Amino acid sequence: MNQALKIQFLHGRYAVARLSANADVPKWLNGPGFQALIRADDELTLVCLENRVPNGVDAEKGWNCLRTIGPFPFEAAGIVQSLIAPLSDNGIGVFVICTYDGEHVLIPAQDAGKARHFLEIAGHKVNESMGHE
Repeated sequence: MNQALKIQFLHGRYAVARLSANADVPKWLNGPGFQALIRADDELTLVCLENRVPNGVDAEKGWNCLRTIGPFPFEAAGIVQSLIAPLSDNGIGVFVICTYDGEHVLIPAQDAGKARHFLEIAGHKVNESMGHE
């Protein structure tokens, strides 16, 4: 699949935090903006606006979040590849989280302008920011 996607940047800077696998879900995760919780056998990964992550929590901060505007059929092939190839092919690191209706991709905030440029060159429509500060 090499289709043009509708992509939107979300407001704010995001963080990816790591807690122990058996940690309770912290109250600071809740609030405005995109958030994700992924529990694996060896860790609990949390994604949210970076200003909610307390000092002392193991976290990578300084990410922008962009999302596809879906939904897409579950059997559609190549959506994620179509989204991340223009980024990774041009040296922009990504952290991908898929939801029921679309994809969310975290990119280093300093690469947001380059990301927009490469996504548009690839034929994607990138809209203005949306969401919460």
